[in-house]
Amino acid sequence: MASRGGPRASGTDGSDFQHRERVASHYQMSVALKSEIKKLIYTHVGIWLLLLAQMCVGHLKLLPHDQVAMPYQWEYPYLLSILPSLLGLLSFPRNNISYLVLSMISTGLFSVAPLIYGAMEMFPMAQQLYRHGKAYRFIFGFSAVSVMYLVVVVAAQVHGWQLYYSKKLLDSWFTSTQEKKKK
Repeated sequence: MASRGGPRASGTDGSDFQHRERVASHYQMSVALKSEIKKLIYTHVGIWLLLLAQMCVGHLKLLPHDQVAMPYQWEYPYLLSILPSLLGLLSFPRNNISYLVLSMISTGLFSVAPLIYGAMEMFPMAQQLYRHGKAYRFIFGFSAVSVMYLVVVVAAQVHGWQLYYSKKLLDSWFTSTQEKKKK
């Protein structure tokens, strides 16, 4: 081994450290996946804040109903979807597998399930809009069902990718745990 200014170990030219400079692949993957999941969580928080704002404006009657419609029923349970995101963020600093698993399970319960219910709840109104051209709820001049279907599609993609990356992260953490147990 070569030291900064001192003598080298015999039989080495000082270039044998390269193999120790690499970071194990599961650690690299963990960092990359955490970054992707954080981006998705921040996107989810943005969607969540928009729905919260629509609910507040609708219930507090800050704007007339022809500007911002009252929320659909699926939006109320969807407000709980912030909890899985917080659990996910809490799992990152110490690679807490329990929090990540809870986050994944509660994402299905509090995020994906309300989105499925919302798609079914709004389907008759969407059918009426596209068959007859009649809309009764509006959000800033756009039909509320169209706007909310767009929100459902984007949110479903965000939560789907969040679950996918969380599963890959969980696998990465299990790999590092198994390697530690072997030693």
